[in-house]
Amino acid sequence: MVKINTKNVSEWVMFFLLIFFSVLINPVLAIDSPDAPDLIGEFEAREQVFLKEINHPRNGARDYLIAYDNYQNFLDDEMNKAYYLVKSRLSAEQQQKLIHSQCNWMKFRDAEFELIKNTWTRQDFGSSAGISRGSYRCTIIRNRVLQLLHYAKNYSGD
Repeated sequence: MVKINTKNVSEWVMFFLLIFFSVLINPVLAIDSPDAPDLIGEFEAREQVFLKEINHPRNGARDYLIAYDNYQNFLDDEMNKAYYLVKSRLSAEQQQKLIHSQCNWMKFRDAEFELIKNTWTRQDFGSSAGISRGSYRCTIIRNRVLQLLHYAKNYSGD
């Protein structure tokens, strides 16, 4: 006769129940409000015009510089909108912390821009230097826009 160790059976049942309930609960925690605007998706849709301009196959060096300049101006505007959106959802004390954070981010941005300007020079990288500088600058600003949009999306203000 085979004897079943009931201790092992109860451990397996507990393990199975733990897995079952964690799988059951996790999707519920990840659901976003269907009524909430898709701030990130809307931003990404708006930026497509500028990305198409940058990626146009017939661009010359000057066209790239103009396209990146236009994109950077767009990103600066988007960052300001996202910043004020987040700020509008915060208490007065939290707003001061956001202002401080944004000032520090701008110092970081300026330092990065200086590094980019002094490193990707025409002497070292030829005509592609301007394209690299534009791309790097835009990436820094775009990341901040996305960060602020995530803040706005996730902060309920309750």
